[in-house]
Amino acid sequence: MKELFALLNFGGFIALLLWGVHMVQSGVQRAFGSALRVWMGRALSTRTRSFFTGMAITAAIQSSTATGLMISSFAAGGLLALTPGLAAMLGANVGTTLIVQLLSFNFTEIAPVLILIGVWLFRRNQPSRRRDLGRVFIGLGLLLLALHELVLMFSPLQDSQMLGTLLHSLADQPILALLLSAILAWASHSSVAVVVMIMSLAGHGMVEPPLAIALVLGANLGTAINPILETGGDDPASKRLPMGNLGTRIAGCLLALLLLPWLPLAMDLITDSPARAVANFHTLFNIVVSLVFLPLLPSYAKLLRRMFPKRTDPNDPSRPEYLDESAHEVPGIALGNASREALRVADLLQSLLAMARADFRRDNRHRIAHARYVNNAVNILDRHITTYLATLDQESMNTDDHRRLGEILAFSTSMAHAANITTNGLLGHTSTLRKKGWMLSPAQIEQLTETLDRLIRNQRQAAALFVAEDIKSARFLAYEKDYFRELEASAAEQHLQDIKAGKLDQAEIGSFYLDVLRDVKAINSCLVDATAYPILAKHDELLPNRLREIEEAASND
Repeated sequence: MKELFALLNFGGFIALLLWGVHMVQSGVQRAFGSALRVWMGRALSTRTRSFFTGMAITAAIQSSTATGLMISSFAAGGLLALTPGLAAMLGANVGTTLIVQLLSFNFTEIAPVLILIGVWLFRRNQPSRRRDLGRVFIGLGLLLLALHELVLMFSPLQDSQMLGTLLHSLADQPILALLLSAILAWASHSSVAVVVMIMSLAGHGMVEPPLAIALVLGANLGTAINPILETGGDDPASKRLPMGNLGTRIAGCLLALLLLPWLPLAMDLITDSPARAVANFHTLFNIVVSLVFLPLLPSYAKLLRRMFPKRTDPNDPSRPEYLDESAHEVPGIALGNASREALRVADLLQSLLAMARADFRRDNRHRIAHARYVNNAVNILDRHITTYLATLDQESMNTDDHRRLGEILAFSTSMAHAANITTNGLLGHTSTLRKKGWMLSPAQIEQLTETLDRLIRNQRQAAALFVAEDIKSARFLAYEKDYFRELEASAAEQHLQDIKAGKLDQAEIGSFYLDVLRDVKAINSCLVDATAYPILAKHDELLPNRLREIEEAASND
């Protein structure tokens, strides 16, 4: 019974440790999640920068698994090349060892203070970055308390016959020990917890150094399995990055197993503490694997591309359908092909606007994920169109061809920009409504539905003007700007009146509704500026200030 209660206590403290890591991770991601993703997307350019970026992100969120999933999502979405992605995964593996190194020191005395600060921040603030930082402090405190209790719990277990027999049976089976540790790390989604447990066992003399090293290798291997299982998609190419990371871990583990008889002696040269030796080996193992593989990543990436070829999906909206490379020699045909592809971008924008309209009327969180997929396809198509037009033979083009090329570029870019506003703005606002539990008034919902219907009609009119110039339709579309401008002004006036009347409960929602209308107005401006204004300017019907706006926008581009 004593051993049974000890095992239950052990499971409880491991659960507390994992919950502490989860709170730190979720707190950091909620407080800085979008900023982390933006910074990561910008920093993942070269192998060296990607390596240190992965290491820094992992040290911040305390989970190489979470970092691996984020990096894998970038790679699967086509936003990250394979070689920098592999370098970032190597950095993430090193970053998680820094957490273990920090936790190897005794900070138990500050745990209650961290929990006190965290609870104060969490209870005193509404949902905000300060509240999320409260989660981080609570998680750190719980994590330190769990580690302290684990250390205390292992003291009486030194005489446990059951645990001693289990560990003794693994002493001569390093491969079995590695596999068991890998399963534990995979199941817990945390190599930190497993390595800290191994440190506690080693500190109490319950495992010999060779067995401790084999268990550490298993912990490193286990967390490489999670990104493979959790990376969605049927395309084999989406598995390149997580499988590549697993490959580096397997190669490192095989090499370490070959050197296993000599590794404990090498660790003894660094420290006399068995627990510190475990933490040091964990760090040195990942550093050595990174140093070995970083120069080999380009060749390794080529091998992964051969092993996991990209599957071509005929229904993929981001795949160009009309950009025929053989038409480059005839600019007129090439420009016609680019125009047809630009109209596909406009069609995708129309589907995004329809999603936004439906989402404001009826909540559907799955619709946002699909909208991001469509928006990513829009951006990819826009880049394909720009590249296609940039490679045309400029010398064989006449004045009309040059004019049409500029119109296609402006139209495609404006449609892509409007799609980004729709996805990140309008559909992002629907997420805000859901998260904060707000409800627009029936009048606001009706007005917004009518406005979005009008915006969709204007989008169709803009696509028609792109195909065939019509001065009357261009005038009509240009006048639409006045409607959206007056709509925003009316909503702003109503918002001000609500504040003056003391309706503070409606003030926050009123401000939110204004943001929605501003995004709608911005989308309509993209449509008008790309199609109606150029036609009016050609017929000398554009006011001087409007013409100046177009010229300034063109110079900025």
